[in-house]
Amino acid sequence: MTDDTFPDVAPDMADDTFPDDVAGRLAALPAVRAVTLGGSRAQGAHTPESDWDLALYYRGGFDPAALRAVGWEGEVSELGEWGGGVFNGGAWLTIGGRRVDIHYRDLDVVEHELAESRRGRFHWEPLMFHLAGIPSYLVVAELALNQVLRGTLPRPKYPQSLREAAPPVWRERAALTLRYASAAYAAHGQATEVAGAVATAALQTAHAVLAARGEWVTNEKRLLQRADLRAIDTVVAGLRPEPAALAEAIAAAEALFAAAG
Repeated sequence: MTDDTFPDVAPDMADDTFPDDVAGRLAALPAVRAVTLGGSRAQGAHTPESDWDLALYYRGGFDPAALRAVGWEGEVSELGEWGGGVFNGGAWLTIGGRRVDIHYRDLDVVEHELAESRRGRFHWEPLMFHLAGIPSYLVVAELALNQVLRGTLPRPKYPQSLREAAPPVWRERAALTLRYASAAYAAHGQATEVAGAVATAALQTAHAVLAARGEWVTNEKRLLQRADLRAIDTVVAGLRPEPAALAEAIAAAEALFAAAG
């Protein structure tokens, strides 16, 4: 049942007023200091079927039980349940007939990663559904790209130091991924494992390309297109469970990645 303090959003509410209404309710939760709209809707690349991505920025002891008590239909995670790193949890909800993803953002963590990015420093984290994982500067990218609906947040430019430091890190990861695939998988005709490694290395290379350009990345959905690496599809589509064919495919991927960017 929906909490009386936070009645459900009307299904017929217009899209231009919907995010503001939800943001107001999120901003009223204890410890929440800001709320943003992210994803394709913040960047004007959405379709009518796109979901709504919102982030709540908290300081101190945010309790997901407060969000759960609002009564919106869906799943609300605990802090750290989505990996415990910079991307530390959130909720998958249905509000007013719309699919809404809510992400938790710890302001202390975000401010730390902002300072680190300005020094050209970051770390890598695994994240569900992301083949190449994520850089810790993802939360800085969100500051740069998301629309602030409540509160005040910085809007950083892409640091030159990060443009210089990030690409070689990502390219080394891609090279090591392919090197391992060559030795451990290709030599034994294991096409599925090679396909996974080639896809992962392609996304790692795409991160390198976008970082060198100074273009923020918040997910992998259009990463290959943005980096002009969609030609890797042809390499993956032609994989056969034969050592020689797999070795040729890895060599083709290496050549494509070397030319990228």
